[in-house]
Amino acid sequence: MIVTDHQAHRVSVTVYGEFTLADYKEFEELVNYKIQFEGPVDLLFDLREMVDATLDVAWEELKFSRQHAKDFKKVAVVTSSQWVTWSAWISQAFVEADIEVFEVLEEALAWLDEAAPA
Repeated sequence: MIVTDHQAHRVSVTVYGEFTLADYKEFEELVNYKIQFEGPVDLLFDLREMVDATLDVAWEELKFSRQHAKDFKKVAVVTSSQWVTWSAWISQAFVEADIEVFEVLEEALAWLDEAAPA
C-alpha cells in the first residue's frame, strides 16, 4: 500500500508493506500529471515501512526511469535497507537527477528544500 502527497514541484510516496504494481501505477499517474503541468519535480520515497516489492515493480521502475530521465531534479530515498540503498544508486545510471539516500526523514526533507546552487 502507498500513500502519496504532492506539493508544488514535489511528489512524496510512503510505502507500507508490499509495494505492488498497482501502487507503482498510482505513483506513475501522479508524477506524469505533475510533470505535464509543472515540469521537472523532486521525488521523496519513504520506504522505511516497506516489507517487499514485487518483481514487476522493479521492471516498471526501470522503464519509467528511462522514459523520464530528465524529468526529476532531486530524488530522496528514506530507508535503512542496504538493498534499497544499492538499487537507488543503480537508478542514477538512468536519470539525470541528484539521488540521495537517508535514514532520517527530516534530513531528506531538508536536503530537498535546499536551493539549487547558482
